[in-house]
Amino acid sequence: MTAVAIVAPVHPDFASLALAPSLLTVVGELGYTRPTPIQAASIPALLAGEDLIGRSKTGSGKTAAFALPILHGLDVGARSIQALVVCPTRELCAQVARELRTLGRRHAGLTVVEVVGGQPIRRQLDALLRGVHVVVGTPGRLLDHLGRGSLDTRSIRTVVLDEADRMFDMGFGPDVERILGALPRSRQTAMFSATFPPAVEALCHEHLRDAVRVAIDENETEPGEAVPEIRQGRLETERGDRFHALCWVLARHPHESALIFCNFKTTVAELERSLTDAGFSAGRLDGDLDQFHRDQVLARFRNGSVRLLVATDVAGRGLDVEGLDLVVNYELPAQPDVYVHRIGRTGRAGQPGVAVSLTTGGQEERLAAIEALTGVPIEPLRRTEENDPGLRRLIASTARGSAMQTVLISGGRKDKVRAGDILGALTGEAGGLDGADVGRIEVQDRLSYVAVSSRVARRAVDRLNRGRIKGKRFRATLVGVSR
Repeated sequence: MTAVAIVAPVHPDFASLALAPSLLTVVGELGYTRPTPIQAASIPALLAGEDLIGRSKTGSGKTAAFALPILHGLDVGARSIQALVVCPTRELCAQVARELRTLGRRHAGLTVVEVVGGQPIRRQLDALLRGVHVVVGTPGRLLDHLGRGSLDTRSIRTVVLDEADRMFDMGFGPDVERILGALPRSRQTAMFSATFPPAVEALCHEHLRDAVRVAIDENETEPGEAVPEIRQGRLETERGDRFHALCWVLARHPHESALIFCNFKTTVAELERSLTDAGFSAGRLDGDLDQFHRDQVLARFRNGSVRLLVATDVAGRGLDVEGLDLVVNYELPAQPDVYVHRIGRTGRAGQPGVAVSLTTGGQEERLAAIEALTGVPIEPLRRTEENDPGLRRLIASTARGSAMQTVLISGGRKDKVRAGDILGALTGEAGGLDGADVGRIEVQDRLSYVAVSSRVARRAVDRLNRGRIKGKRFRATLVGVSR
């Protein structure tokens, strides 16, 4: 592989990127005015059919950087797999698939399928048999379908490896090699990675041809755009006092939503239980959850009916939540790059964020390595008798449930249900709810989640069960009732 260029980011508007008119219309509808640096540098190269190696930080807009060119080149009339996106986690697959569907909403008949573990394989087999345009999948399940012969690779023109370094960190390197070996040699290949360890560089050398390298400076921003600000702090505490310290952090940093990272799933379960018992609105995300319950807790966190999400690093990448105010490292990660990805969940889209780490004695070298990687000192926080009224008072002043609850509806995109249909069913004559009582609506393939005000939640469920959406009856249930 020969890297032909390191592309310096430029700042055109989207209209200058030679995208299809339907895509430019959607971009305008979504309120995007100018591409981010990674988009401005990557989209022209991908539209020109070049292989590409992209390096940029989390939250830089890289999903749209490859999604828009994929959609631009699709022949929607051909029911064959034309693009494959490989991601390390189910959560990232879900995020990428959502963005492809959102950006491709004016592509009539567009079909994007997620091929991931933790979901019934029969449903995926049926979708692949009917014919899809884009597959987004994790390495293990993709190999499963390749072995079954259910993933027809003959028409694939573009493959994207998203967060390649993470796939190698998780041990998926050999699987990725096998997947690439099963694809047409004439394909276009794009690889996006935050870092490029030797294993990733070797993969590039083996499988990419004359690739354009796009390297975005960490401080590169749009003209007039503020550099995202993440205030980083650390609080020294004893292991047995960690829950008290967490409550102090939650009280000191007002938030609507917070993501709390632990290193082990046993800690996640224990902490989520402690927070819930104390009266906090909390959920958990770890490897023990099946896909249905993962989707459910993430939908509730995104729509604000869960305020605190306790997670392992399964959520460290690919989790995109608008307006996330606070990230807490309940346990400091062992690797500095994991720390960077954790705190990158906040301070997105130019908004300020706060990241606080609870530390214990003997972690000085780990903190020094993090500061060396980020180039930013982590501010020591002081908890004293004067600013800490005690655990009981901290809980009394901070713990609260959510103002919203989530209704699960047994119909989704494949049932021709749209967000507007659900809103109409709730606020129309039959539903009778005020529009202000309805929050985020998330429509998935066969299910939909809608946030409604807690005070009218049961009425909303009753009205939906007695009424119809687009002339059809769907079952509605209240999930994860917050305290």
